[in-house]
Parts: sequence; C-alpha cells; structure tokens
Amino acid sequence: MTVAATAAALLAGMAIGAAPAAAAEKVVLSQGHTDAVDVHYENGALSLEVHDDTVEPSVMRDPADVTFHALPASAVQVPDIPQYSFLGEPGATVWLLPQVQDPNLLWPGWNTTTLPGGVFAGDSVKLSLVDVDGPGDVWVFMSDAIGMPLHKFRTDDGLPDALDVPVHTHAHANWAFSATGTYTLRFQADATLTDGTKLSTGPVDYTFLVGDGTDPDLQLDVYGLADSYRPGQQVNLVAMTDVETDLDHFHWFSKCPGAADFAVVSGELTFSYQFTATADLDGCQYKAVLYDDDHRAVAEADPVTLVVEEEGNPGDPGSSQSITATIRETDGALVLSVDPDDRTVNLPPATVGASGDRLETSGALRPVTVTDTRATRPGWNASGSVSDFAANAGGGFAGRYLGWTPQVLGQAQGQGVVAGPVAAPGFTTGNGLSRGAVLGAAPAGSGRGTAQLGAELRLELPSETAAGQYAATLTLTAI
Repeated sequence: MTVAATAAALLAGMAIGAAPAAAAEKVVLSQGHTDAVDVHYENGALSLEVHDDTVEPSVMRDPADVTFHALPASAVQVPDIPQYSFLGEPGATVWLLPQVQDPNLLWPGWNTTTLPGGVFAGDSVKLSLVDVDGPGDVWVFMSDAIGMPLHKFRTDDGLPDALDVPVHTHAHANWAFSATGTYTLRFQADATLTDGTKLSTGPVDYTFLVGDGTDPDLQLDVYGLADSYRPGQQVNLVAMTDVETDLDHFHWFSKCPGAADFAVVSGELTFSYQFTATADLDGCQYKAVLYDDDHRAVAEADPVTLVVEEEGNPGDPGSSQSITATIRETDGALVLSVDPDDRTVNLPPATVGASGDRLETSGALRPVTVTDTRATRPGWNASGSVSDFAANAGGGFAGRYLGWTPQVLGQAQGQGVVAGPVAAPGFTTGNGLSRGAVLGAAPAGSGRGTAQLGAELRLELPSETAAGQYAATLTLTAI
C-alpha cells in the first residue's frame, strides 16, 4: 500500500527572457515590506493582489497564496493611555504589526499607485474591510503626529468599514490583533468610472496567522522516555498526536542545563528520534513540534526530561519495582519527506548542447528522506513522476524531457538501500520522468531505518522552445 507521499517544485530557467511578474507558490510572509492590499485596474476590471517586496525582485501574488504572519515577537502590552483603551486593559497583550517598519516583523500596507488618474470618479477607490473570521478583534489604525490613533478598520464596533483611498496612494498603518490564531480578513475594493460604470472586486480573503500558530485542538505528546538511563543505553522518543492527522513533518528540539533556550536537532524530521544516552545529557529536555505544509507550527509537545544515572548506582537491592509497558496502536510506518525549506530546484538557464539540436541544463534534486519503522521489515520502493512544465505567460513542454540519475546519499547501518536505474530524458524516445521512475529501493529485511536519496537531474529540450521561466511538480511516493 502507499503509505506516504510528498511533492517538490522544479523550476527550469531558459537562456532568454525575464522572470515572471507573478508568483504562484504558496508563501508565508513574516518579515519585510509588502503591500498586502494592492488595488489594480486592468481590462476594465478591478482586482486585489499582494505586492511581495520581501523578495528580490519583488513579485505580485494572489492573496489566496499568501499567509501574513504576525510573529510571536509582535506581542506588545496595551499602554496606559485612555485613547488606546479600545485595545483592552492597560498591560494586556495584543499582537501588533507597526506602522513604522520594524525589520524583524512584517510591514503590510495598502497601495493604489498603479491606478491611473482621470479614470475613476473623484480619482479614488473605496477600500472596505467587509468581514473578519478569527479568534479575536482586529484593528487597523494610523498614529498621528502626537501618537494618537486614527482608526481605519476595526471589528469591535461592527463591520463593514470603508476607506476612500485616492489613486497613487501608498500607505502603512498599525495592524493589531487581540488574540493568537488564524484570521480571515475579507477586503473589497469598489470604484465608479467617470462614465458612471460601477466596478467591484467582491470580497477577497486574506489570511493572517498571529503568534506561533499552534492548534489548541491538536494535542502532541512525546512517548517512550524511561524513568532513567545508564550511559550507553538507547533513547527512543516518539511524537504522536491525540487524533489522526495527515501531517508528518516534525522538528525535534533539545535544551540542556545552562542553555538559554531550546535548539533544533539537526536532521531529525520525523515522528521518531533515537540517540544514545551519555552522562553529559543528564537533565536535558526534549520536545517535538509538528508543522503543516507551509511550515507553520500546528502542535507542540510539552518537554520531557532525560535522567542519566552514573554507572555503579543500582539503587536499593532490597526494593522491588513494578514495570508497566504501554503500547500505542501502531505497527510502525513508512514516511517519505523533503525539507519544506529546501524543496525547490532552480535549474540554470538552458544552453545549446554539443550536438546543436537541443537545449540542455542540469541540476541536483533536493535530498529526499525515507524512514521505515515497521517491525515486519517488508522493504520499500521510492519513486517520482513529473508533471508537464508550464509558464505563467502560457505555453509549456512535456515532462518527459526531464530525466535523472538516482543516488543514495546516506543510509542507516544494516540497511541495504540501492539507487534506482537511470531514467534518461525522453528527447527522442522514452518518457523520462513523466510516467514515473524509481529513485531508490530497499529489499525485504533491509529497509528499516532512515535513508537519504538524491539524483542528478537532466533536462533536454527542442531548440525551438520559447524563452521564459517554466515550472513543474515532481511527486514523490514511497510504497
């Protein structure tokens, strides 16, 4: 049966042509400048987009592809100033993205600078916050010259709230939230043309994540820690949720005595974590955090503390011990994963090959991790198939032009993982990766453990392929 699957995006840049003006991947914006509500007018219609200035060069994005993250560091205390009592009692916590840029936080604003003059009645558009779904109240306000609030949008006195925005306006404000969690803000832009024609974008959803983003309804716990260990014993930790979930990307964190905070354990990305107890690990704490597909933390386990006893301390030989074993309902799992922060392959611009009849480029697949914890040791097979390549401006080419040479980058002691066969690009014959090809496999009895796979990618295209930037999705599956 298929037990795990994930996907990695591939980008192929051609030798001629500018980068696309719009980006289609889903992103989380947490630092830097963005015109969150960017009003556009094209072909007789109004639209709302996101001008993402956190990347170079900046790109336009669909609001549906963006999550705006107010980091935990955005938490501030309500000042003891009567004019700010709308935020709550003095000293209460709110999460604020400030009007004046803080390089450590997101700096969202609204923008009409691309709108032409003389087209709209009054040379302005109406921007409205029509509805908000979320765990608390939302306030969007500016601060005047002496620091007093000038309200633009607020949920505590009812919605919708509307704001007339002149064309050629670029503005920033304070965005405040009363509670952590996920909010949906629905903005709408309306305008009247000088000939009386009325235009509207209709409500457009914007997603804001406030705080660390953990889900209070999803409980994560760490199992497997014994009361104590002797140096040299194996520690086997397992993180499990209280309800079933398809999410399978974890990070493990540790904090030993004297450390100021938890630090991520490099390379540990699955639900299990094994290591050897040593005397200097006595008192260290460990916890696991579960992430969604956008690498947002959705559940965090309470830390567990490791106790390592020195050799020669057997305790009271006259006392007896009661041993209790708890077995969770699981027979292990086969998990295939890629690092969400390292899942994009940017192939170099293609050049004419030595034969003169094709364009060629090559690169490396980002590492793919396969972890098998099944006690039955049935073996496994990891494979990949690529979609056709498409360009934002239209057009594309078949996925069969992409091939690979698989590699085993690393494996656990005792595993017998082997690389899959070469899948040549289907420039003249063959299907390349379009119909699937084996990346790596482990025969029965030798697949248990964690292995890392990779591949050298090769793209060969007809020389008449139009210039541009193309993207495809490589779907990876383990069975």
